[in-house]
Amino acid sequence: MHIDPRLKIIALIIIAAIAVVFSLDPIAQNPDYHNFADQRRFLNIVHFYNVLSNVPLVVIGMMGIRQLMLHQESGGLEPLRLLYLTFFAGVFLTGSGSMYYHLEPNHHTLLWDRLPMTFAFTAFFSAIVGEYVSIWLARRLFAPLLIAGMGSVLYWYATELHGHGDLRAYALVQFLPLVLIPIILWQFESKVNGDKYRWGVVGAYAIAKLMEVFDAEVYGVFGLLSGHSLKHLVAAVGVLIFYWGLREQITSD
Repeated sequence: MHIDPRLKIIALIIIAAIAVVFSLDPIAQNPDYHNFADQRRFLNIVHFYNVLSNVPLVVIGMMGIRQLMLHQESGGLEPLRLLYLTFFAGVFLTGSGSMYYHLEPNHHTLLWDRLPMTFAFTAFFSAIVGEYVSIWLARRLFAPLLIAGMGSVLYWYATELHGHGDLRAYALVQFLPLVLIPIILWQFESKVNGDKYRWGVVGAYAIAKLMEVFDAEVYGVFGLLSGHSLKHLVAAVGVLIFYWGLREQITSD
């Protein structure tokens, strides 16, 4: 059976990434992770801006779900409808879970922030596979990837409870798609209109991760908002770009 050489390259990258990550020692969650730069309380809400900055994720997640539910006929999007719905549901739950987490940041509340993130990550990656590579492949990858994503968070949480936390699997779920998606966008032709929107999502996510890494530095420069709060807002912009892309595809069918 002939296999596309581009898929072979992607498979090799995945195998290499898994081999490299699991050759490392287990990676425990740094307790300082919960010590965000912006500790301000406002309206009796602790960490007010880190909580409030999740509202756009909740709202845009609901917008995406509503858009897909209202338009039952969506042409070329129809086979991927469940993936898109899962993505927006994951975004909605991530915003809600992150608000809950930032009210009292600790390992236990972080579980409800990270778990729905895996819904969004895996659904978005599967949708990209469906749009650019193969709808058949995307539909068969989706459930295993979703289970693997959820499992990576539950595994991390269980290992933290036993005093030897291990983030390696979760790191793969979060960062490997960030490597693979640009390769897919570059190497394959989209089956639907929307290249610019997909690149916009990738760019926004990359910027959001930088904001997260430089939380305190950004807060020191801007004063009003920290890097972590801006991470939430930039991530919401990325989801909004994806939403715009879907609206354009739906209305053009």
